Amino acid sequence: MERRGFTIWLTGLPSAGKSTLAELITRRLRAGGHPVEILDGDEVRVRLSKGLGFSREDRDENIRRIAYVAKLLTRTGAVAVTAAISPYRATRDEARAEIKDFVEVHVACPLEACIRRDVKGLYKKALRGEIPAFTGISDPYEPPETPEVVVKTDCETPEESVENILQGLRRLGYLPAEPGEAT
Repeated sequence: MERRGFTIWLTGLPSAGKSTLAELITRRLRAGGHPVEILDGDEVRVRLSKGLGFSREDRDENIRRIAYVAKLLTRTGAVAVTAAISPYRATRDEARAEIKDFVEVHVACPLEACIRRDVKGLYKKALRGEIPAFTGISDPYEPPETPEVVVKTDCETPEESVENILQGLRRLGYLPAEPGEAT
């Protein structure tokens, strides 16, 4: 049986937990025999979007590039897991339209919690005005209006969030139901 490819699009504020969840969900899916690739926003900026800045146009172009690669992976039967802030709803909607098999996961976390867990110190710099157009501080984050899955990383463990994502994938028919699970 040929596997159906799909994209898991993790979106949320900086430090909400997108990269952590991408790693964990990838391990779980690979253990189940799925070919999976992570498209992490930070890595993509270095490898695929070098030279782009943080203007709205450049951010949108970065997301379009991630969406294009995710579409190619999805089309070949792989699972693409994107972990990028992708702050603008319209650009995420473009990605959804291009990819088709698209599962938007809102990695919801209050700004205060993101600031507390900021390991890179970016929020501190943004709050001091050293980083212009920083998402959540001086540039907007437009949360999804109707994501397929919402995880709340301020009150769930990473493992609980991953289980919620997997349940969403089962509910949507991207993964088989677990034995004994209602369909």
